[in-house]
Amino acid sequence: MICIKTEIPNELNDIDDELKAIYHSKDTVCFYIFKTRELRNEFLEKTKGMNKSERKEIYKNYE
Repeated sequence: MICIKTEIPNELNDIDDELKAIYHSKDTVCFYIFKTRELRNEFLEKTKGMNKSERKEIYKNYE
């Protein structure tokens, strides 16, 4: 396991983990937040193997 110490806003900590998808690149960590676990899981399946910009475009459909 690799841990990077940082301050995470309480707003993110308060959201149920099953409603979050977390991805990272070499210089960014992205938190995608969903209304339901099912939407999160659907998003994960649809975006497998995509890069950040492709994933960001798909996420617009979930906002």
